[in-house]
Amino acid sequence: MSGYLPRVELAPTGLDIGLSETERAVQNNVRRFAEKVLRPVGQRLDKLSPEQVVAADSPLWQVFAQFAELGLSLNDIFALEPEEQASMMSLVFEELGWGDGGLAVSLGAAMLPAMVMHMLGREDLLERYADRPMGCWGITEPDHGSDMLDCSGHSRQPGVGVGRLNCYARFDGDQIIINGQKAAWVSNGPIAQLCVLFCGLEDGSGADKRCVVLVPMDALGVSRGQPLDKLGQRALPQGEVYFDEVCVPRDHLLAGPEDYVRAEQGILTEANALMGTIWTGAARAAYEMAHDYAHERKQGGVPIIQHQNVRYRLFHMFARVEASRALARRAIRFNCVAPAPALQGSIAAKITATQTAFDVASMAIQMHGGNGLTREYPVEKLLRDARASMIEDGCNEMLAIKGGTLISRI
Repeated sequence: MSGYLPRVELAPTGLDIGLSETERAVQNNVRRFAEKVLRPVGQRLDKLSPEQVVAADSPLWQVFAQFAELGLSLNDIFALEPEEQASMMSLVFEELGWGDGGLAVSLGAAMLPAMVMHMLGREDLLERYADRPMGCWGITEPDHGSDMLDCSGHSRQPGVGVGRLNCYARFDGDQIIINGQKAAWVSNGPIAQLCVLFCGLEDGSGADKRCVVLVPMDALGVSRGQPLDKLGQRALPQGEVYFDEVCVPRDHLLAGPEDYVRAEQGILTEANALMGTIWTGAARAAYEMAHDYAHERKQGGVPIIQHQNVRYRLFHMFARVEASRALARRAIRFNCVAPAPALQGSIAAKITATQTAFDVASMAIQMHGGNGLTREYPVEKLLRDARASMIEDGCNEMLAIKGGTLISRI
């Protein structure tokens, strides 16, 4: 046996090496937060009604309060060098996804208005609304789900339009007036303080024009529907947002028609890349639960880890998590460092990670046997949460068509 290499005990994030002392400290701090706060709170919220999740006495609020105590402000992350920024976002959001995918999405959605303002150079609005950290992304509509992520028409048949939108803005002097509705799938819609609103623009021309507007959610005329009751990611509050003659200053226009596609593709690039890291973390959680259970559960007189087929399946789970992490981090790094971000890279990361999370969670349930189907074990929740991820931020099928167009010469 002396000729064999020694067994290497890997860190939770597998083939990680070369992290700086700061990166390792942040990773460990967020992992403790994910373990002590996100996972137990997520499991409690999963059992509540949607109304209870957003109630004043809900444990949801301790998630945001304790996350703020970690000191991971977007301003600090934006101040990092591109390589460091990419590494930090990858490390942080994988750990958050490992803790609870739905709550990780909620924390990420809360940051999206600030990300868009930073991306479009609106430091004035960033400073004005610094005291409103809870954001949402108002893009999906009742009649236009994934359509709203594809203004450029990458996934549509040539010459085919999407029809009239459900939400429009118009200019009135130095004001913007907004009317319409966003769909029940607006993440953080029931609780947000700020909305980065992607909507149509009515200018009397009759043309299909769109714009992006920053809307304070306490503005007169903003109302919200009931929180959505869902199969998975029940810890993530989602719900309709209505706009009835909502009036905001004209300087709240973040992007007009000439900049709309850049803003749309920019935020989708950020969101899909973050989804890649979040759901890599969820896949890792499912793998770890299966790994631990395989060492505890006995069948055939021995722990099931001693059965060859169990070790075979665990290894394929491990390999898929590693592949998902590599792609997710590569996409984020490219988008931070390259002269221009590559949306197709973010889409590839999102599709790969969400499919991996679902598949690995399903494999984890199979390894748990009947126990995996019960609420006593958390793997069934992981499966439900991962299933939702394959639809949010653009369903995977539409995103693949969009990505396929981006890599084609047509």
